[in-house]
Amino acid sequence: MANSSSAEKRIRQNERHRLHNRYYAKTTRNAIRDLRNTTDKKTAEEGAPKVYAMIDKLAKIGVIHKNKASNLKSGLQLFINKLA
Repeated sequence: MANSSSAEKRIRQNERHRLHNRYYAKTTRNAIRDLRNTTDKKTAEEGAPKVYAMIDKLAKIGVIHKNKASNLKSGLQLFINKLA
């Protein structure tokens, strides 16, 4: 249990930040999943910049590492390039 008011506040902040990060991470994962389930190259190319922006935002706010963001974007671009 927290021994000081500042520790109690930190616990409250951590919980709020955790829920916020979890929401954005889940939303981004859903967007990536939807993009990977696309079979039309034109649709995938149109949706890619939005998903890339979401991934970059996660890296910027520290939810995921910048290298993981790069790997995700690279993998998505390879997927889009392989579509007929």
